[in-house]
Amino acid sequence: MKILYFSWVREKIGIEEQNIKLKKNIHNVSDLISFLKNSSENHYKAFSDLNSINVAINKNHSSLESKIQDGDEIAFFPPITGG
Repeated sequence: MKILYFSWVREKIGIEEQNIKLKKNIHNVSDLISFLKNSSENHYKAFSDLNSINVAINKNHSSLESKIQDGDEIAFFPPITGG
């Protein structure tokens, strides 16, 4: 699974992307975030306020409850504003 980080999420974590093998107990985005939060202090800080994080699965906007599978591309980014 390829995980991409954008904007301040990338800055807080300190990397642009990472590849992981999906664990059997990770079924949705929320499970993935819990796993990532436990992987480093930087991940923990970046995901401390989930209201300020958006996610896309395979370039489609998704929710924390969205199902994921090995081979997916998951992107985390801040809310997008415009005018």
